[in-house]
Amino acid sequence: MEGETSWVSHSVDSIVRNVRVFDSYSELSDEGNNENTTVSVDSILPDDLLELILAYLPVASIIRAGCVCKRWNEIVGSRRFLWNLTHALPQKPWYFMFTSSDEPIGYAFDPLLRKWYSITLPCVETSSWSVASSYGLVCFMDDDSRSELYVCNPVSSYYRRLEEPPGLKFPDYSALAISVKKESHCYNVSVVKSTQVQGDFFQWELSIHIYESETMTWETPLVEVLTGWRGGDEGVICNGVLYFLIYSTGGGMPEDRHGLVTYNISGRLSQGPLLRGFVPMPCPLTCGRLMNLKEKLVMVGGIGKQDRPGIIKGIGIWLLNGKVWQEISRMPHKFFQGFGEFDDVFASSGTGDLIYIQSYGSPALLVFDFNQKQWKWSSKCPVTKRFPLQLFTGFSFEPRLEIFP
Repeated sequence: MEGETSWVSHSVDSIVRNVRVFDSYSELSDEGNNENTTVSVDSILPDDLLELILAYLPVASIIRAGCVCKRWNEIVGSRRFLWNLTHALPQKPWYFMFTSSDEPIGYAFDPLLRKWYSITLPCVETSSWSVASSYGLVCFMDDDSRSELYVCNPVSSYYRRLEEPPGLKFPDYSALAISVKKESHCYNVSVVKSTQVQGDFFQWELSIHIYESETMTWETPLVEVLTGWRGGDEGVICNGVLYFLIYSTGGGMPEDRHGLVTYNISGRLSQGPLLRGFVPMPCPLTCGRLMNLKEKLVMVGGIGKQDRPGIIKGIGIWLLNGKVWQEISRMPHKFFQGFGEFDDVFASSGTGDLIYIQSYGSPALLVFDFNQKQWKWSSKCPVTKRFPLQLFTGFSFEPRLEIFP
């Protein structure tokens, strides 16, 4: 399967085996009673019109449609249908929740149908691997050497292993990001490595490595030594610009514990020192999570207490305008309390119009609609916490059938 790019051998049946609906569908339960009183739409629609109709269904419904009959199975498995999907409306992002710390198992939440699906993820070995997603593709990086990378489509299970990135193996910190071009389906993967300079805690070597799927090669456009700052594990690409968080290595005010820096990967022009483009945080944060929402940089952050900035008192959402953070919303207290005990760090990711927030200690999942500025819980995940130290985490991705790594 590694390296596969053709749809021909990839049947709808194999996707059905990979994506199993946890909460069974009931919409068609009465079909058998209506066979004698209704006219089959399937019998009067030509293939091209039926393809267009099916292309605008949610991904889960398209998968089900491929199980209806041989004709529909052939349609949703055809190259022409995949081309129609490319021009269809964006899909609402799903959220995959790991339900084990030792195994890459879990469920994916579909916000449109409010159902959970059991999905088998290829490549990834544990939930502690780094994850980044963009337009239907998800990139995984191991948490040990940080040199084992895969790009996959979680719905179809197609994947490709990338060549090892250059630079030092086993860096102290690594930030992973991926960006897919919607027209060509080519993609960039970036890895920001941060390693302490031997014998000097305040100096950290930071290097940026970029993978191009078109050439299948890596390059290292920047290596720089930072004083008083180090890289971390949080990065994202928006409009050809790589954004990643850096962390103070000592001293300074509480609001200066985190910072944001940028690197233009589309131009790769000389930009001077990274800290020249430094963007301070909007307030003291316990942690920050970066995400690309329709090519806009959004950050979800834990707001620290005034007198004890390392202790979380709430969660905020900000949008970056130039170099200024604009506050979009703060999590209402009733939702914050709904998680029970909330750690100072937490999982959060988003794409399209939706942001997901999850406590590591609970399978509860909160959804924020960026357009409507509304908060609401997901339907209950089909997993319960079995022991006190059980951890949960996850990532969001746009489910698409037509894109291959």
